[in-house]
Amino acid sequence: MILVPYFLGFIIIFNIALALAIIFLERKDATSTWAWLMVLLFVPIAGFFLYLVFGRKLSNRRIFTWDTKSRLGVKKSVQAQMRALEENRFEFKHSEIAAYKDLYFLHLRNNDAIFTQDNKVEIYTDGKEKFTALIHDLEKATDHIHLLYYIIRYDQLGQQICDVLVKKANEGIEVRVLYDDMGSRTLKRKFIKRLRHAGAQVEAFFPPKIPKINFKINHRNHRKLAIIDGRIGYIGGFNIGDEYLGKNKKMGYWRDTHIRVNGDAVKNMQTRFILDWNQASRNDILYEDRYYAAVPTGDVGIQIVSSGPDSDWEQIKNGYIKMIMSAKHYVYIQTPYFIPDESLRDALRIAALSGVNIKIMIPNKPDHPFVYWATLSYIGDLLQAGAEVYIYQNGFLHSKTIIVDGKIASVGTANIDVRSFRLNFEVNAFLYDSLVAEKLVKAFMKDISLSTQMTKKLYEKRSVGIRFKESISRLLSPIL
Repeated sequence: MILVPYFLGFIIIFNIALALAIIFLERKDATSTWAWLMVLLFVPIAGFFLYLVFGRKLSNRRIFTWDTKSRLGVKKSVQAQMRALEENRFEFKHSEIAAYKDLYFLHLRNNDAIFTQDNKVEIYTDGKEKFTALIHDLEKATDHIHLLYYIIRYDQLGQQICDVLVKKANEGIEVRVLYDDMGSRTLKRKFIKRLRHAGAQVEAFFPPKIPKINFKINHRNHRKLAIIDGRIGYIGGFNIGDEYLGKNKKMGYWRDTHIRVNGDAVKNMQTRFILDWNQASRNDILYEDRYYAAVPTGDVGIQIVSSGPDSDWEQIKNGYIKMIMSAKHYVYIQTPYFIPDESLRDALRIAALSGVNIKIMIPNKPDHPFVYWATLSYIGDLLQAGAEVYIYQNGFLHSKTIIVDGKIASVGTANIDVRSFRLNFEVNAFLYDSLVAEKLVKAFMKDISLSTQMTKKLYEKRSVGIRFKESISRLLSPIL
């Protein structure tokens, strides 16, 4: 018993030292700093271990590398486009999208996101349709297949895709598969062994240095990319697993958004894959023309924008804010998690108070309870400002889309939450085309018919229990 005061004193001193490290060394933003200080205060010992796993920042060292010639080529193209925009020499295929040149410039300057205007886009909102198209393209591959998914399961769909990849690898096609080690933690070794036995290359992103103990839980590769022969690219929200076909009874029908791209934007998707692959594999991909075989196919404008904890700026979030502030008529948002930081909340509030019609759609069920309760807490602020909130009732909504005025849109992997903006590695396609935007609007309106509206009156009727859950989750939202 004599040792108890000393032990308690040690805990207090230890917590103070860690708190000072968080405040003065980590230099986190104020909200996440306060959230972690609360964790340390209320759960002293466990809080320390939680911080080791969830709280540490990623090293500032450069983790994505490519050969010098390729990097210089990208920089040269970016600088040429920036000069053309600055000097009003840039030629737009559609004059109506010239109004968004500030958005192009934002992504060019801060993300090296080259703007292409010669793309064809197909939209998939149903998993069966998306994977039918993807498998067809995989079967037609003649040179290489590059897949990057946050989640890959070796279930019925996973086996079907594995069968195709093994077949193509046996034909001599280059096959590379990159998966996130945490997202795909249940992936069976049989999937990897089958592919490697056929000659395919398979790698995990940020695997643990100690088996089964991964201290990079917070920094995961949430991207979903598929590139076939350097000509066809897929990007969006669907992972590989039966639940994405609506076969999970708990989640029900899976509503998501994915796009298939032909055109020069595929080159930018390929670059993203190569950078991620070279980080994970010892067998670096070097520049070859065959990886960049995309040809002009349509007239849709696209920028492929990446973000992650290795970035100085929150590129995708900044793009969202720029889109919202450019809106004259409406902003339609679909997201499974709605935990915006103050800057994004201000943008939405200001737009709503200015008369812009803000519609936000979220799911009716949680796949992560704390995140779900935090989502409910934040919609109240926007209801007060005049935004409309819809609860999707036809299964689980996983789509990550924003549409502005039927002219520009974003489809990708980034949710509207701190995790997507600051912690995970994400990638979105920013789309500049009224026909594509209108197709996304039609899909959104169809989803509204399958949703119920959360009004201010209904929101105020929440039970005390729900309000308590929301309050706790909101306090923890900066670190969820």
